[in-house]
Amino acid sequence: MSELTEALLAKPTAPAVAGRKTDPEKDFTRQIEIKGDEADVTVRGETFEDNESAATAVLQGQGLDPAEWTVTGLRSSEWTMANGDTGVSTRFTFARRASVAAQRPPIDELIAALDGTPVNVIEVLPDTDGEEHTFLVCLGDMQFGKIDGDGVEGTLQRTIDCLNRAAELLVEYRMRFNIKHIHVAWLGDHVEGFVSQGGANTWRTQLTLNEQIRLTRRVMLHALLLFAPVCERLTMAAVPGNHGEAVRISGKGLTRYDDSHDTESLIAVKDAADLNPDRFGHVEFFVPDTDELTVVVECSGTVVAHAHGHQFRPGKHFEWWKGQAFGRSSAMHQADLLLAGHLHHEFIEADGPRTFIQVPSMESESTWFRHSKGAEGAPGLIVAVTKGGRVPVKEVVSQ
Repeated sequence: MSELTEALLAKPTAPAVAGRKTDPEKDFTRQIEIKGDEADVTVRGETFEDNESAATAVLQGQGLDPAEWTVTGLRSSEWTMANGDTGVSTRFTFARRASVAAQRPPIDELIAALDGTPVNVIEVLPDTDGEEHTFLVCLGDMQFGKIDGDGVEGTLQRTIDCLNRAAELLVEYRMRFNIKHIHVAWLGDHVEGFVSQGGANTWRTQLTLNEQIRLTRRVMLHALLLFAPVCERLTMAAVPGNHGEAVRISGKGLTRYDDSHDTESLIAVKDAADLNPDRFGHVEFFVPDTDELTVVVECSGTVVAHAHGHQFRPGKHFEWWKGQAFGRSSAMHQADLLLAGHLHHEFIEADGPRTFIQVPSMESESTWFRHSKGAEGAPGLIVAVTKGGRVPVKEVVSQ
């Protein structure tokens, strides 16, 4: 570069400033924001443990009794101090203990309403000519127990209504396709659980774990009673979600990958169905093998793979699929269709002969996501018709 060019491109940059010594009173900031029964405290320190005690000190400094407040959430990140060392910035969300006892949904009434929901056996139209197709009902992310959106009551009613509507649509699709096989895909996160975010969601979870599991079982049972009478073959498959993990310690799952409330709920329904082989002998249930996260089911010549979706990054589903298919022991290399949940919104994409379907959530919204991104929920399930590796029909069912 010539001297003229360098001169013309020169910028008036500021001289470097020597690093100053750390001053805790200036470098470690403390901030508090109080709104009614909630308080947000942001502190900076050298370690997370320092921040915990500092946050309590901030409450005391405002004349608040820390014993009357409990942590309901936190967000921690690293930052670079002026001397070049790494510090930790943590935002704690507190709630008054008096307000923690949020009103619980009437679980007995919910169960009674679910048990009392009539399962109307839909009228089966005469068989349509042509090769056999499979009717798919795909749903996930109920996260029963969560306070967000319209809560447990809204999610439960929506799930039942959407399943009933799917049964009505079966009648319409039978006018076009010879449907003898119905497959219901349970794609994980049916319970909110208490393991996500290190238990930070506990305050926002209104049902006990057993109550969450009980609702999941009853909803699966409703689907069984709804679809079993109207097909020659009914299959149900469930895969583990991240919220449904049975055990986490220090934020990590320590048991097998298949140790999940999402799949165990379907196993319990299978145990019940096995008691009446005359009524449910044509029903098959599938969950992942030991220490596995996916399950593959054949549906009228289409190999359908199921995964929750927390195993791959958003938008990287085909890359993950290709990697799984490379393994000789994996059945994913035979899959024509991949069903997934986790990201709470509808997304459908094809790559050559293969199709990826991501279902919406059944819960109405994630309040955290709405606050951070502004997007509200669009809940529902997806029904589809498949044969021979193709999925010519896909429809979102919402209420």
